[in-house]
Amino acid sequence: MNETPDAFEGETELNAEAGLDADPGDLSHVDAIIAERDQWRDRALRAAAEAENTRRRSEAQMNDARAYAIQRFARDLLGVADNLERALQAAPKNAEGAEAGLITGLEMTQKALLQAFETNGLKRVAPEAGEGFDPNLHQAMMEQPSDQVEGGAVIQTLQAGYELFGRTVRPAMVVVAAKGSGPQASAADQAAGNAAYAKAAEQ
Repeated sequence: MNETPDAFEGETELNAEAGLDADPGDLSHVDAIIAERDQWRDRALRAAAEAENTRRRSEAQMNDARAYAIQRFARDLLGVADNLERALQAAPKNAEGAEAGLITGLEMTQKALLQAFETNGLKRVAPEAGEGFDPNLHQAMMEQPSDQVEGGAVIQTLQAGYELFGRTVRPAMVVVAAKGSGPQASAADQAAGNAAYAKAAEQ
């Protein structure tokens, strides 16, 4: 069956569009297709990276929002923990009968509250005497000489602090040993330190 000139021209146009009539030695159309493919691949990779960054930002913002909400709630509960501790400190040590039962109940309540804090990531910060001062967790309320603790270390915790997921909710209020303190400090250093402390207390 002979093809009409019109059919032949139509086939030629289709072949030209598909690149079938191109010179096999001319690969410019292949290079163009590869370049376009690479361009679309780069766009897809950028879009995927942007979507992942957006997801991470949203997740971080949600975590911050949750942590902030928990932090406010935790800070409100710290007053309860402080009152329990004050009550136990004021309780008589030689209580008997009903008083002893009440004190035991307070101790159990405090233990349960602190355990609930710990379970939910709220950790109590109450440095012992001799521990190093950490400005991220401690707040120095005063400085005084000591013959037991090295200078710059904590002498006493006045009020416990708390941290939540590595963030300080409330710093521990502490007394810090003055410079030159410690067992090796000479009597003259101790006297000078005591004099300086007494002078500061008078002002």
